[in-house]
Amino acid sequence: MWTVIYIAPTSKIAERIRKRLTDEGFLVQVRPINLTKPQYEILVPSGEVSEVQEVLGSILHL
Repeated sequence: MWTVIYIAPTSKIAERIRKRLTDEGFLVQVRPINLTKPQYEILVPSGEVSEVQEVLGSILHL
């Protein structure tokens, strides 16, 4: 099962996050939502959520 870990406001940001997470060895899916104001869900396998959150924090500079 896949879990949404982030909703990116643009395709450029979504792609940047996908690339960084993939480079770290994670499986990542990106899917568009809300066609009137495009946003993008970043999804990872449920079993990897806690590990991905740590990496995502560094990607987003949190």
